[in-house]
Amino acid sequence: MPADDRFPDDDALIARLPAGFRIGAATSAYQIEGAAAEDGRTASIWDTFSRVPGAVDNGDTGDTACDHYHRMPQDVALMADLGLDTYRFSVAWPRVQPGGRGPANPAGLAFYDRLVDELLGRGITPWLTLYHWDLPQELQDAGGWTARDTAHRFADYAALVHDRLGDRVAHWTTLNEPFCSAVLGHVEGVHAPGGRSLADGVAAVHHLHLAHGLAARRLRADARRPLDLAVTHLLGTSAPATDAPADREAARRADAFGFRFYLDPILRGRYPDDLIADLAAQGIEIPVREGDLAAISTPIDTLGVNYYRSMRSSGTDENGADVDARGLPVTRGLPHGGLPVTGLGWEVMPHDLTELLLRIARDYPGTPMVITESGAAYDDVPDADGYVDDRERTAYLSAHLAAVARAREAGADVRGYLAWSLLDNFEWAYGYAQRFGLVRVDYATQRRTPKRSARWLRDTAHRVRGRA
Repeated sequence: MPADDRFPDDDALIARLPAGFRIGAATSAYQIEGAAAEDGRTASIWDTFSRVPGAVDNGDTGDTACDHYHRMPQDVALMADLGLDTYRFSVAWPRVQPGGRGPANPAGLAFYDRLVDELLGRGITPWLTLYHWDLPQELQDAGGWTARDTAHRFADYAALVHDRLGDRVAHWTTLNEPFCSAVLGHVEGVHAPGGRSLADGVAAVHHLHLAHGLAARRLRADARRPLDLAVTHLLGTSAPATDAPADREAARRADAFGFRFYLDPILRGRYPDDLIADLAAQGIEIPVREGDLAAISTPIDTLGVNYYRSMRSSGTDENGADVDARGLPVTRGLPHGGLPVTGLGWEVMPHDLTELLLRIARDYPGTPMVITESGAAYDDVPDADGYVDDRERTAYLSAHLAAVARAREAGADVRGYLAWSLLDNFEWAYGYAQRFGLVRVDYATQRRTPKRSARWLRDTAHRVRGRA
């Protein structure tokens, strides 16, 4: 894939990023750690879901993954060699608090204690995410995110982690992509726990928001050091497929359910009126109680933005009907067409990232942002030494970092770009077949080999910081 030829000034834009702009990479616990049953860790919903026949490509699991749990010091040394100034990682809830209740597991916390010290010793800023989808299975058995109590359990867990690491970690993200946890996990059934109920998905969204708010309050109450508090959302734009009224209305519904459902309660302290009406038409209410929205809108310092692609919205189905079998209006996502695609068939749309960031800056003014995930899977072909000359991924990263720089120059307060992912890893329902990494992992030997994209990111980081 060539860089988007509508923006030939990518290198110049990137060169104008300020020296303090963060350039790093991200991972998550279940995707890289392995050691799924070691040192007191209990099962998560992904340990369970990955064993459901047909749920994950090739029947893959995260039991071993990248074996990061045992290879962590070498992986941190690799990050330092790649010039990363920030590393976003997640803490495995069932490793730290087996079963999701009660005291902390000393061995589990000790791993993250060592990780933080390794990062700081290498001059890398730790960016900690408390929840990246690995809910303890025992909490799922009690209702999971459809149960209000899970939000309170999450706040307790957050406090346990912060009590141990808050003296050294300044950057705390509560949740990663509540949309995926709630909608992919409870409505579409393609992620753990595999549910297929819109009502459950809506309840899960609200309880995830509440978990964020309750945890934010607990973390704010500990004033040992300055805290940069964030939540990360998967976001995109929702343009109508055509100018037809049905398509414009479908785009509004998609924007309400896929964008404003997540940002409005956090940044405005309310749910969108049109979303409430859309759900009511289906007999669904958001289970809000008194005081919930005040907690949910506890001020954050940074909004994490994960961006991969956007879709067009159509108000008709494949047969041209504008209502479904229940008599409800159709909302269907369509590709834009005519664009390059990744190995997963996702369209490459850096221009929409610029539009997205400017929309956030316009609609939620004064909100600092960091791109906490941005990357692409391609059909990597290693040479005899394991090196991957991933020119497509390199072009993807260049175009998207330039899109961020373009948004900055137009007024969006974006302060960093963290590539997904540091390592090839367990890619959820795709298993190990899809590779997003800057660094190739040979899963048979666990050998790490930086790809061309890793070298590009290293050189770019050095240029931005003025060291090259």
